[in-house]
Amino acid sequence: MADNVKIGLIQASNDVDGNQPVEVHKQQAIEKHMKLVREAKEKGAQIICLQEIFYGPYFCSEQNTKWYDAAEEIPNGPTTKLFQELAKELSVVIVLPIYEREGIATYYNTAAVIDADGSYLGKYRKQHIPHVGVGDDGYGFWEKFYFKPGNLGYPVFDTAFAKVGVYICYDRHFPEGARILGLKGAEIVLNPSATVAGLSEYLWKLEQPAHAVANGYYLGAINRVGTEGPWNMGEFYGQSYLVDPRGNFVAMGSRDRDEVIIGEMNKKMIREVRDTWQFYRDRRPETYQEMSELLP
Repeated sequence: MADNVKIGLIQASNDVDGNQPVEVHKQQAIEKHMKLVREAKEKGAQIICLQEIFYGPYFCSEQNTKWYDAAEEIPNGPTTKLFQELAKELSVVIVLPIYEREGIATYYNTAAVIDADGSYLGKYRKQHIPHVGVGDDGYGFWEKFYFKPGNLGYPVFDTAFAKVGVYICYDRHFPEGARILGLKGAEIVLNPSATVAGLSEYLWKLEQPAHAVANGYYLGAINRVGTEGPWNMGEFYGQSYLVDPRGNFVAMGSRDRDEVIIGEMNKKMIREVRDTWQFYRDRRPETYQEMSELLP
C-alpha cells in the first residue's frame, strides 16, 4: 500500500421535503450522491465516505413509522448492491451509511464498507443511540424510536488503500470506542454525522481532533448541510473535515454547500506520531477494569 492516500468526504443537502414519500427521497438522494462519488473520484479520492443515512432527510427529527420503509438489508439490499457496482467501476473504497433492516423488523443505523474491487467487507452498526430533544416544537434526535444499539463491536476493515474504522455521529462523544478502533489497527476512522447548530457545534472541532491525537490516526468527520422541512429544527452546519494524528486540519468543507472535500492522509505521519507519543505502550489496561463496572 502507498503511504499517501486521498480521502473524499461528501456533504450534501437533502432536496426533498420530508412530507414526500420515502421512495422519492431515496431515488433523488441516491442519484445525487452517485454523481458526488464520481466527482470525488475525478478529484483523486481513493476512500470515499458519505454522510449519515445519506439517502434521505434526517428523519429522526420526528417519530413516524413511515420511515421504517427506508430501511434495507445489508449487503443484500438494492442500495448496497448499487454502490458495490459503482465502487468496482471507479476502483474506490466506499463507506456507505444507510438505514439497515435485519429480519422482519429489527433496525440499525449502519455503514456498509465496500472495497475498491466492489466486494462487501462488512458493516458497522452505530453503538451509541441518542434520544435528545431540540427546541420547543417537539423535534429532536429521536433515534431510539428507529434504531437498536449496534451489536457487532468495533471492526476495522482492511481495504485496498488503508485500514478503516467507522464511528457514526453520536458515537464521537464516547472515547472508548475510538480507542478500540486504534488498538485494532485503524489508520483512519470515518465518522458520518447529522448534527445541527445550537446543540453540538462548539464540540465539532474539539472532540474528533482529540480522538485523532489520542489514538494516532486520521479522522474524517462528515456532516450534512442546510435545513430540512417540515421540521426545520436547525441548520446542519457542514464543515466536514479530515484531521491528522497531530490534530491539524488537513482539509475542511464549507458550512452551507454541497461539496466533495478532498484531503490526503500520510501513513508515515501515523508512524512518526506513534513513535513520538507512545500512548499505546504507556497505557495501563489492567488499571481500567472498574470503568466498565461503574454506574452513572
